[in-house]
Amino acid sequence: MLLTITTTHRPATDLGFLLHKNPARPQSFDLSFGRAHVVYPEAGDDRCTAALILDIDPVGLVRGRRGPAGEGGLLTQYVNDRPYVASSFLSVALSNVFASAMAGRSKERPELADASIPLEARLSVVPCRGGEVLLRRLFEPLGYAVTVTPHALDGRAPEWGTSRYFTLTLAGTQRLASLLTHLYVLVPVLDDEKHYWVGDDEVEKLLRHGEGWLAAHPDRALIARRYLKHRQSLVRDAIARLVSDEESEEDDSGAARDAEEHTLERPLSLHEQRLEIVRAVIRESGATNVLDLGCGEGRLLRRLLEERQFTRIVGMDVSYRSLEIAADRLKLDRMPAMQRERITLLHGSLVYRDDRLQGFDAAAVVEVIEHLDPPRLAAFERVAFEFARPRMVAVTTPNAEYNVVWPTLPAGQFRHRDHRFEWTRAEFEAWGSRVTERFGYVVRFAPVGPAQPDVGSPSQMAVFARKDTDV
Repeated sequence: MLLTITTTHRPATDLGFLLHKNPARPQSFDLSFGRAHVVYPEAGDDRCTAALILDIDPVGLVRGRRGPAGEGGLLTQYVNDRPYVASSFLSVALSNVFASAMAGRSKERPELADASIPLEARLSVVPCRGGEVLLRRLFEPLGYAVTVTPHALDGRAPEWGTSRYFTLTLAGTQRLASLLTHLYVLVPVLDDEKHYWVGDDEVEKLLRHGEGWLAAHPDRALIARRYLKHRQSLVRDAIARLVSDEESEEDDSGAARDAEEHTLERPLSLHEQRLEIVRAVIRESGATNVLDLGCGEGRLLRRLLEERQFTRIVGMDVSYRSLEIAADRLKLDRMPAMQRERITLLHGSLVYRDDRLQGFDAAAVVEVIEHLDPPRLAAFERVAFEFARPRMVAVTTPNAEYNVVWPTLPAGQFRHRDHRFEWTRAEFEAWGSRVTERFGYVVRFAPVGPAQPDVGSPSQMAVFARKDTDV
């Protein structure tokens, strides 16, 4: 079984510091099921590749064990695909051979361990019960460009069709620790099998290695089922804890904190002004289908539904609780059928690629980006402007310069405790310009709310239009 990991980050040989494996010498490691070898087929300043080779002993695995009943019997223990394909054996090898890298630790390059760098992982053969569709469903929402090469059942008999085996290549800008944990969790999910007993401790492993991405994954329930070998009690526990952690975090940083921001801005009716100006620019763009990314409790969605021009409206948020509140406020369960067909609520994350977001005329991102950790902003940019790529995108965010106007806001403090940053007008315009250069958009900026001399308006908006449109 072969896994290769390649980077073009310069100097590329820093990959050795991240993996804690010297590119200058091969290394081998004893495992309970065989041996693992780490070598570097290439190691230069421009490109470096590390290869993990598993040498699995299938006879040693079953020696002394009784075979399963039925056709094949003991023979199936000795004649199988385990030595050749990526499976739960690979996950165990990753956690043993690359333990420090999976934990995101690097003594020599700590800043690089925390950074997103260009990475490409290639699994020579991976079994997938679900085929190419499932491969893409699992990895594309995590921000990878996925290349899948199917293998024929028999190259001499093409009429037999393809097998359930594939060569899988994942390319993206990620932390190395994230790539390794994604592989650790998802490779056994593809195979839908594990070579060891699954108990309560596997729930803890799933939650630990899925921290920061699994709760927002569109297929988290499928991932939990397969990772836990369809043991329903464990699956229910894992899903309940994922939802509970997400909702408690959202409750803590959501409604209570929003109240602070709304109290601060209420005298200006600023939130209402934001929603109205965003609705207006989307309406004027001629859009008929609209995304509300980070829709929260549905305040903008309600306004969009009032416009007959919008025939398809989709709101997406990372919080199930917020979506439940939105559904209740919009009265979706009592909405007339034709009206109900116009609107869809999706659970998902703004930092993971999601094919459900493609094909829209316009997208609104109202007071959302400032809640993202700065390292994740690049992932959001790709999701919105590269993968979803609507004809126009309206983004609003606070103007940090205006904060001095509020006497109740201490100097240096953000308007909302969950804000990760707040930009000045110059910083916002610089970010917008970088987005246009990278993704092929043009942008114009507009104030939101009454302006004050020297500090501008309390909020600011960027309206991005794709260069190949007349928006």
